Amino acid sequence: MKNDFTFIDLFAGIGGFRIAMEALGGSCVFSSEWDKYAQITYEANYGDKPFGDITQSEVKNKIPNSFDVLCAGFPCQAFSIAGKRGGFQDTRGTLFFEVAEIIKKHEPKAIFLENVKGLQNHDRGRTLSTILNTLREDLGYYVPDPKIINAKHFGVPQNRERIFIVGFRGDLAIHQFEYPEAKEVTTSVEEIIEKKEVSVKYYLSTQYLKTLEQHKKRHESKGNGFGYQILQNDSVANAIVCGGMGKERNLVIDERLTNFKPVTKIKGEVNRQGIRRLTPRECARIQGFPESFKIVVSDAQAYKQFGNSVAIPAIKATGLNILRKLVYAGSIKSNY
Repeated sequence: MKNDFTFIDLFAGIGGFRIAMEALGGSCVFSSEWDKYAQITYEANYGDKPFGDITQSEVKNKIPNSFDVLCAGFPCQAFSIAGKRGGFQDTRGTLFFEVAEIIKKHEPKAIFLENVKGLQNHDRGRTLSTILNTLREDLGYYVPDPKIINAKHFGVPQNRERIFIVGFRGDLAIHQFEYPEAKEVTTSVEEIIEKKEVSVKYYLSTQYLKTLEQHKKRHESKGNGFGYQILQNDSVANAIVCGGMGKERNLVIDERLTNFKPVTKIKGEVNRQGIRRLTPRECARIQGFPESFKIVVSDAQAYKQFGNSVAIPAIKATGLNILRKLVYAGSIKSNY
């Protein structure tokens, strides 16, 4: 089922979209990612280095004239739409404008965009409204109402809600689209935990643990639910994110450690309660990356990369529904 359709991978990160769409028979004909460390990981896993800054005309000029699906996990930015109608021109200066410009020039058969759940209410809903108005009115695509998709309903143990936006070129006469149905949650943290003892570097120091406890108590006294969290083995993880308290919201208890001698500079000692962070490989599993996926950067960069990535099974399930519509419209030939 290889090469049944072509797609481009914008704001590619480490290729979560690419893995999902290639698994459905697609061929990636262009990718763009400006972060140099993400480029290193991407090239190590797919054999080609993504082009850089998509705002540069020399990069955009590398995009093939024709491809079937545009995929993009673009960053969320506010638009300057005060007193305007909220369309294509009002997205200028933002990264979505670059996506819209590419759609306008290349007219892909389908578009598949992913963003944070907060896009729904960003700038009092004006940001999403402008995006939809641009795609529907200015670019002529059929775009059903976006949907919040949670990764935990598609086979990975992570409570990760993201907004998916799908669109089809107007001349294809597609007027209906169903996002994939949420499945029963059947996976748990236990399934992604390393089978062997992990390095002491992932275990929290007594001093840092004390700091986290104090931080949590301060917020609890104010009635907030912020703070570190220790996951139960039979639960699903919180969304892994690239900054802030992201790693501390997904701590686990793993009492298999035998060597308590620190390998990094820490204050205090290594805690004896078995409290540790998830490893980068465990984060990869939580996002649905295969075991063969190469992690070739530092832990700090790996955490950032997986935190910024898409949850592959949710992308794949939605991508399948997109392709079925394209087959039904006679736009691509395959058997989905």
